[in-house]
Amino acid sequence: MRVLVACEESQAVTSQLRRGGVEAYSCDLLPCSGNHPEWHIQADALEIAKMSWDMVLAFPPCTHLAASGARWFPEKQRDGRQQMGIGFFLAFTALDHVPRVAIENPVGIMSRFYREPDQIIQPWQFGDPHEKKTCLWLKGLPPLVPTKVVEPNPRVLCRDGKTYPDWHVHSSAKGHARSVERSKTFPGIAKAMAEQWGRL
Repeated sequence: MRVLVACEESQAVTSQLRRGGVEAYSCDLLPCSGNHPEWHIQADALEIAKMSWDMVLAFPPCTHLAASGARWFPEKQRDGRQQMGIGFFLAFTALDHVPRVAIENPVGIMSRFYREPDQIIQPWQFGDPHEKKTCLWLKGLPPLVPTKVVEPNPRVLCRDGKTYPDWHVHSSAKGHARSVERSKTFPGIAKAMAEQWGRL
């Protein structure tokens, strides 16, 4: 089985698929940080997705789509960034030649601009004690089955009076590097994707 993991520089899912014997390739405009450049295609993921694949697992950028950034939506709507993000996401829904497709994104506007997700998962359902609601839109794939339910870490109270998940607050990275770090797939979810979908 040949699998494209689109918009993944971390190679978290790709590495797990490879461990299971699947011919998987990560693809991103950025170079990979997962230490396996031989499994990485540094190119436009949508162009690579047009090739012949048995499965595409897509992680399109959520910067302009996630509900957590709603306060910046008016500006992003005015300058066209949000529409570009929507268009990029929707392009993965049109991969008619690929029999199995999963698109991952946090809770955001795509439930309105596309459709409700097939599944919403949390890292704590897969052994990582964190909160991060993650939506999955699936074609030809079953929903993920939780593998190890654990208690999530307490939320952190910040100066603005709101509480946030611990992973959201405790990050040493700044700017773009911080958003890249936050977007990485949690290990338990990556392993579940590989073990449950990589066997099909």
